[in-house]
Amino acid sequence: MSTTLEGSGAWRPQTTGRESIAVGVSAAIGRTPLVRLDRLFPQSGIEVLAKLESANPGGSTKDRPALAMVRDAVASGRLRPGGTVVESSSGNLGVALARVCLEHAVRFVCVVDSRTNGTAVAAIRALGGRIEMVTDPDPETGDLLTARLRRVEHLLSEIPGAVNLHQYGNPANPAAHEDGTMREIAEATGHRLDVLMAAVSTTGTLAGCSAYLRRTSMDTTTVAVDAEGSVLFGGTAAPRPLPGLGAGVVTDISRTVDPDRVVRVSGLDCVVGARLLAEREGILAGASTGGIVHALGTLVPDLAPGSRVALIVHDSGVPYLGTVYDDSWVRTTLHAAPSDVATATTALRALARRG
Repeated sequence: MSTTLEGSGAWRPQTTGRESIAVGVSAAIGRTPLVRLDRLFPQSGIEVLAKLESANPGGSTKDRPALAMVRDAVASGRLRPGGTVVESSSGNLGVALARVCLEHAVRFVCVVDSRTNGTAVAAIRALGGRIEMVTDPDPETGDLLTARLRRVEHLLSEIPGAVNLHQYGNPANPAAHEDGTMREIAEATGHRLDVLMAAVSTTGTLAGCSAYLRRTSMDTTTVAVDAEGSVLFGGTAAPRPLPGLGAGVVTDISRTVDPDRVVRVSGLDCVVGARLLAEREGILAGASTGGIVHALGTLVPDLAPGSRVALIVHDSGVPYLGTVYDDSWVRTTLHAAPSDVATATTALRALARRG
């Protein structure tokens, strides 16, 4: 029996009648389940499909671009065994890169900021990565992402031969989703999909999925779910309480994306959506997925009955147990009591009820 590893990390077994065995954990990236959600909005009159990217080995969709970007850097000769990768991350990409760099005998330095949850930081360290913590926003822009990127530049000048993969503009980032995430969704649905919803930060996921939709002439509406306070797609900069959703700078990849619709969500919206998904479907997802669920509920009145909608479950909710799923954190950070969450949840369910 043999296996082939494609550029996006997708695993394609060559069957011999026996169960296939993946060679190395990277071979398990991709082929994530696409699950129909019948209980999330049961009276919406639409079909909801969830792409469980949380089933990737690192627990998030970032496994795909992490593997693709490292492979591309190795193939080009920019990155060699014993080298160093320095990258900015809000958490998930850092975890994915720590593992991929370990696999390729490369050192990894991850620049994070004070919003990054402790679970992700601990995971990066457990996988051999070095953490560089940014605590203060950039003095000129007041943005933490900008401060992280400045720290990356400083480290690149300080560490001999260090390489930055530049997830915000690296073509290998969206390519991993074009060949992987969207191709898998399209093949599972017979290329019949009315709406695709994805959260945006680097915008790599949406850019790659959009590229596949264009290339295959699929008649699918794309919805970018962005954070309030993000500057992507004409947004206005403001503090964002949750990492991994939105951006404080316009990324290079985002300039290549033209979503059909942009829906901006608040921190409370993300809490409501994530908790509703957990309570209704038993899927424990992260904050960005919660934002997608909330956005979907608000869009139901605009969707034709019978519409088929696919949403990306970008990551697991385990790292968010102390934030999105914790009443004390929600009260302190978002100034919302459990009664406020309950009221907002009831309103969302009512909005997503057709007839």
